[in-house]
Amino acid sequence: MQTIETFSPEETFRLGEKLGEQARPGEVYTLIGDLGVGKTVLTQGIAKGLLIEEPISSPTFTIVQIYEEGRMPFYHFDVYRIGDLEEMEEIGYEDYFYGQGLVMIEWANRIEEILPERYLEICIEKDLEKGFDYRRITMKEIQRRG
Repeated sequence: MQTIETFSPEETFRLGEKLGEQARPGEVYTLIGDLGVGKTVLTQGIAKGLLIEEPISSPTFTIVQIYEEGRMPFYHFDVYRIGDLEEMEEIGYEDYFYGQGLVMIEWANRIEEILPERYLEICIEKDLEKGFDYRRITMKEIQRRG
């Protein structure tokens, strides 16, 4: 497990950029954190690290946004509004989860039962006592038994 503290949106973005530069095809990142904590900022940094130029926004109403012009495909899921797992099956989530791109899933705790055996869990937390822009970002490799 690794914990990183950032003190500005720019630092959070740069951390994401490093993650994107290090990402390998077939990896899955899950992103957990309250509304307004900086999930989209981190995701935008990851996209930059993947050499994606187009603007990244949270796919709140579409479940998945697909970006293919970077050094590998980037599949950005936001499952906040998902009703049930059937919706994930309807969009063919397995093609993304087990494909050749990088998968980022916001609110992944809502679909825990279909997450792959291995993924990187990224949790972003605020601590207002340390400042408005302070974030504690904890990353840990999850290895589940099938």
